[in-house]
Amino acid sequence: MLILGLDPSLSCTGWGIVRTQGSRITHIANGQIATSPRAAHADRLAQLYQGIVAVIAEHQPERAAAEEVFVNKNPQSTLKLAQARGAVLAACGTAGLPVNEHSARLVKKAVVGTGAADKAQVQAMLKVLLPGVSLAGADAADALAVAIADAHISPRI
Repeated sequence: MLILGLDPSLSCTGWGIVRTQGSRITHIANGQIATSPRAAHADRLAQLYQGIVAVIAEHQPERAAAEEVFVNKNPQSTLKLAQARGAVLAACGTAGLPVNEHSARLVKKAVVGTGAADKAQVQAMLKVLLPGVSLAGADAADALAVAIADAHISPRI
């Protein structure tokens, strides 16, 4: 099964695809969709939507997984994150992909073994779990972690 992991953000949405075969997980691809802060807000959301549509068309995943929304101290930041997440999830819905949602803490626990892991620990574990992987960036690494966690948490969905 191919799983698309997503780390939505208005500035840079990460994506990662893994293949599961029984308990084996292999890396297929990962990347980031960056938007310009100078672009109109609607254009940035459209770029995220179109970018994920293109990833889905190219790799044909069977399901997707995304981190649940977390609330920032700044309500404007939370709103922008939610809008970016909506654009990304709409792309999945348009393609007919089921989407599982997991908390950041659960993703870290599934990948590293502790929900309090930092980004460096997650990236180090990704290199252990996916030997030879070349990460497109921190957001792509987070998306791969979501995909791996989903493979462990929701193996039959």
